[in-house]
Amino acid sequence: MTSKSGNKSNGTRSTGDTGKARLAAGEPATSLDVLQKVRIVIRAAQRHSLWVEKQCGVNGAQLWIMQELAEAPGLRVGQVTALLAIQQATTSNLLEGLVRKGLVVKTRDPADQRVVKLFLSAQGLALLEAAPKPARGLLPEALASLAPAHLARLNAGLQGLLSSIEVIDEGFGLEPLPFTM
Repeated sequence: MTSKSGNKSNGTRSTGDTGKARLAAGEPATSLDVLQKVRIVIRAAQRHSLWVEKQCGVNGAQLWIMQELAEAPGLRVGQVTALLAIQQATTSNLLEGLVRKGLVVKTRDPADQRVVKLFLSAQGLALLEAAPKPARGLLPEALASLAPAHLARLNAGLQGLLSSIEVIDEGFGLEPLPFTM
């Protein structure tokens, strides 16, 4: 398959300029330059998540949960929800899949039977150790690695973009990207 530019489209990295030459020459970015970069970010995150699922049989959000449980065994569902910045019902559904596969174990706190704590099983720990990295996902890890000033500028820019869109459902911010579910 050949694209309009004559490059073969085989899923490999394109050598398209995505505005690099203009920016290097000191010219401002165009809306199409930014759109291309957004597409690249989304596709990279999508490919990573699909690779995760193919390699280890859990989706990206579930692997992220497993990473959090490996680092802090005994978390409660609400704590996992906060760490992933998603809705509690979504967290519960993702966890149920992990419990069914034997990767996560739920236990009641002996001091307070109402409290459920979450732990990786031995099978879950082995899967996590063998899973593709970064376990939290490409996008969360990339954002976490940004310098605070860059993260603040990106946040402000994205807020500006959201402000220019007429109809926004802010609840979308509490849902994993569709390719991680």
